[in-house]
Amino acid sequence: MKAVCISEPGGPEVLVPIEAENPTAGAGEILVAVRAAGVNRPDVAQRLGRYPVPADANPLPGLEIAGTVAEIGEGVSGFKIGDPVMSLTHGGGYASLCAVDARHALKIPAGLDFAEAAALPEVAYTVEFNMVMRVGLNKSEIVLIHGGSSGIGSHAIARARSLGAIPIVTAGSDEKCAYCVSHGAEHAINYRSSDWEEQVMALTDGKGVDVVLDMVAGEYTNKNFNCLANDGRYALISLQGGRDVNVNLNSVLRRRLTLTGSTLRPLPSDKKALIADKLGKDVVPLLAEGKMRPHIHATFPLAKASEAHRMMEDGAHLGKIVLLVE
Repeated sequence: MKAVCISEPGGPEVLVPIEAENPTAGAGEILVAVRAAGVNRPDVAQRLGRYPVPADANPLPGLEIAGTVAEIGEGVSGFKIGDPVMSLTHGGGYASLCAVDARHALKIPAGLDFAEAAALPEVAYTVEFNMVMRVGLNKSEIVLIHGGSSGIGSHAIARARSLGAIPIVTAGSDEKCAYCVSHGAEHAINYRSSDWEEQVMALTDGKGVDVVLDMVAGEYTNKNFNCLANDGRYALISLQGGRDVNVNLNSVLRRRLTLTGSTLRPLPSDKKALIADKLGKDVVPLLAEGKMRPHIHATFPLAKASEAHRMMEDGAHLGKIVLLVE
C-alpha cells in the first residue's frame, strides 16, 4: 500500500512517501480503503517527537480517515464491503489502507464527500466528549471557545449552536474572527489586539461564561477561571500554551468551579466506542440534514503530506486540512 512515514523526528521534510505491507482486519476491526485523511496538531507533535506513540499503536501518522470498507474482521456486524465510513484510527491514517476498531467507525451520511468526512472524527470525538459529555453544555448557556477558527473550534461552534448554546470565541486575526462569526459564533475576539478576558466579561455583563473549551492552557488558565460564572465548567483539551501554571484555587472553591481534562488518543477503546454511539445518535443526523458541515481549508495529495504540515504549522488556515488518497 501507499503510505507516509516519519523517517526521524524533525521538520515537515521527514514525512516520506513509502510502500508498506498491506494491513488486514483483525477481530473486531474493519479494513478501510482510505480516500482521505485529516491532518491534526497531534500529527505534527508526533513528527516532532513530542507525542509518543502508544506501544500498541500503528507508528504511521494519521488519526482520522474516511473511505470504504474493504474487509470485515471476525465478530463485526453492521457493515458491508463498500460502505462509506469515517473513523478514528489508532495511528496509520496516512496510508491507502488502514485497519480500525469497527466500534469507532461511523457510516458517512449522504451529502458529505470523503474529504469532509475525514475532517470530522478527531474534532467531533474531542468536542462531544469534552464539551457535551463531560461538562454538559446546555441550551442557553454561554461557552467560550479558544482557537475558534481551528478544526476543533469550528466544530465546537456548530455543535454549541445545535444544542441551543451561545458560543463566544477567540482567534488570532480579524480575518479569523470574521470566519468564526460567519460560521455561527455570537462574538469573536481578536486576542492579539484586545484583552479577551475583559471582552468576555463585558459581553456577559460581568457574569462570565458557563463553559470554557480550552486548547491553550499556560497563561490562559487563570484568565479562563476568571471568566467563568459561578458553577462554571472548564474543559481542557490541549496544552499549546504550556503545561505549568500557578492557580489560586480559592476561586475554584468559592465559586464551585469544575476543571476537567482529557486527550483523545489515550482513551480506552470502550470509551471511544461510547462516544461513537453518541455521535451516531446526535451528530450524524445533523450532518445528514445539512445542519452541520465541516469547513475544508485545503487538500493535498497524500505524497504531499509535508506541505500540509507546513500549512498547519503556519497557523493561517481556517478549518481543516485534509490529505487525499488516490
